[in-house]
Amino acid sequence: MANLFQHNRTYVLGDPELDVIGDREKLAQWRHKGNGPAYYKLGRKIIYLGADLNAWAEGCKVEPLSLEVK
Repeated sequence: MANLFQHNRTYVLGDPELDVIGDREKLAQWRHKGNGPAYYKLGRKIIYLGADLNAWAEGCKVEPLSLEVK
């Protein structure tokens, strides 16, 4: 698995690294719908762990189908 995020780092809304997966509004929509990466909510602060972001990204991986030519 390729690590898109630093495994042992915490990310908060506004960190530019989070723009890789979506803007602030998209992340809020996912949280509201119960989608997206796991997060912690401490008061009003949203915190993402790098390990959770990497696990979520790995789950979004799409393997293309190999087409056999006959």
